[in-house]
Amino acid sequence: MRVGQGYDVHRLTEGRKLILGGVEVPFDKGLLGHSDADVLVHAVMDALLGAGALGDIGQHFPDTDPAYEGISSIELLRRVGALLEEKGYVVENIDATIIAQRPKMAPYRPAMVRNIARALKLSEDRVSVKATTEEGLGFTGSGQGIASWAITLLTSPTDYCYDYKMEADRCSGCCHGESQRHGAVNNQVEEEDHEDL
Repeated sequence: MRVGQGYDVHRLTEGRKLILGGVEVPFDKGLLGHSDADVLVHAVMDALLGAGALGDIGQHFPDTDPAYEGISSIELLRRVGALLEEKGYVVENIDATIIAQRPKMAPYRPAMVRNIARALKLSEDRVSVKATTEEGLGFTGSGQGIASWAITLLTSPTDYCYDYKMEADRCSGCCHGESQRHGAVNNQVEEEDHEDL
């Protein structure tokens, strides 16, 4: 099993839409960034990439590349999901927290969960999105920006292989041998039962 943690922060500015979890949240300011600046999805992507030891979002989607200017972060999340799938990882769950003084996130959280789950081909019960304030403290409390934390758990087939032989043989050799051993034991038990009769 692999655990990953992600963190991101963006400054609030006028003249931008506020996009969080792929949802446009009504507000008088939006987040500044090269893409749509979806701080929630950015934290989730970094957690996923970190868990897989696959770098970070700056490495995969640099803000110096014009191809990513204004791009939907949900689309980038799909690409991260495809990379994890290619590497053989399964996303077991995601737990993310938005840190913002304003606006209130509660009405939009279900849609955020739905968007993240769909992008990663997960059931919604594997994705949690929470929101909190910092009670007026720090840059989020003063309304200068919004931050997000995320943590995720990945598994792979090797997590269910309990020794090196199983890993080397992709579980087939050892499991086959184990079934043969159990078969021999069962036959021996049956023979002893017949002897008792």
